[in-house]
Amino acid sequence: MTSPSITIDLTPRGTMERLEWLAWFSDSAIKVPGTNRSIGADGVLSLVPGVGTLVGACISVYVVGEAVRYGAPPRVLTRMGLNIAADTVLGGIPVVGFLFDMGFKANQRNLELLRQHLREINQ
Repeated sequence: MTSPSITIDLTPRGTMERLEWLAWFSDSAIKVPGTNRSIGADGVLSLVPGVGTLVGACISVYVVGEAVRYGAPPRVLTRMGLNIAADTVLGGIPVVGFLFDMGFKANQRNLELLRQHLREINQ
């Protein structure tokens, strides 16, 4: 029996599909019952003091790493970093962080910044 192989598509399309899934999973995967809001793994992880916030920040840094790979300028990377900093600091506060994560969605914001950058360079 052969072991299954895993392939990761490193093309721009494959990267964007991976980042879109990651942003959805980390920011919006779970519908909050009784509301029109959603929260993702980042919000749930923020309920675990310290470790959860650190894991969420590491996921966010991956998005920035891909932006670096695609040549995002310092102004875009700075905005992404500020989004991560806000999400990490405010998201790390018990209960408040959970509520903050329902509205802020740093990874979706950062993905949109990357999309804008890619549109600008492809014009």
